[in-house]
Amino acid sequence: MSLQVSQRERVREGSPWTGLWAVVAKEMADHLTSVRMRILELLIVLTAVGTVYASMENLRTTVSHDPFLFLRLFTTARDPLPAFVGFLGFLVPLIAIALGFDAVNGEFNRRTMSRVLAQPIYRDALLLGKFLARLFTLALVLTAIWLLIIGMGLLRLGVPPGGEEVARSLWFLLATIFYGGIWLGLAMVFSIVFRQPATAALASIAVWLFFTVFWSTIASLLAQLLQPIRFGFPQEILAQAKLELALTRLSPNTLYAEITLALLQPTVRAFGLVLPIQLQGAVLGTPLPLSQSVLLIWPHLTGLIAATILLFALGYVLFQRQEIRA
Repeated sequence: MSLQVSQRERVREGSPWTGLWAVVAKEMADHLTSVRMRILELLIVLTAVGTVYASMENLRTTVSHDPFLFLRLFTTARDPLPAFVGFLGFLVPLIAIALGFDAVNGEFNRRTMSRVLAQPIYRDALLLGKFLARLFTLALVLTAIWLLIIGMGLLRLGVPPGGEEVARSLWFLLATIFYGGIWLGLAMVFSIVFRQPATAALASIAVWLFFTVFWSTIASLLAQLLQPIRFGFPQEILAQAKLELALTRLSPNTLYAEITLALLQPTVRAFGLVLPIQLQGAVLGTPLPLSQSVLLIWPHLTGLIAATILLFALGYVLFQRQEIRA
């Protein structure tokens, strides 16, 4: 009884975020100097240099015709290499998972968790610090690659990027960071649930493969099951197509692909089915202003940010309920 009373009277002292930035600085220093991170950086830099160099060989003949030449550096493919954005769709989730799969269970396996929390640092600051450090590390790597591509474009093409090209590529960089944030949050949730880092990594990769390979097929089957076409009316076909599109957008890969399409291809005006009445008055092939492209991707971008926050909140709740002394 006395123990229950003492626990009820025990209250937090000071801010729960005390020590947050110390955790962020320590974790970022560990990641930026680790062999794992250097291997991943080398892999993505080689990918960027290879794909952008190959795309520039095609683009050098169209300098005077294309007003968005620098954006083509990200989207132009040349056999046998795909476009750089195609590589990013695979590499960003893998880097994020590699950063987060042992964030919490690694501390348990090294038996350092109880010693860290014996310091004046709450669990809140520890988990948020680990998440922010990994997100900042991912953002730093992606920003360095963005600068590398712009620099290579300046040297090889000999023309500076326009203001709208820079703005579109910065929005694309922001979307890529939060696309990685989703997989980072997922990997950290599994690092809290599973005590073995290998199990957490395998579970994260399994979810990524599920959304990358299988989800579009499952969404099509679910749309046919939930919204069947009985009489072949156009309304039925349109309703089924809308449901399938809504289901596929539950995947972060679909959201990121549509954001990439709208930002790096300024002539894109809509996603999914477009009715002829929606094209009335539109001049096909004319690029949209940046503000209209941002309006087009705004729901997708807020979806990526919301999913990142929700996954971190789930990990936060699980971590708060976890037994630390085990």
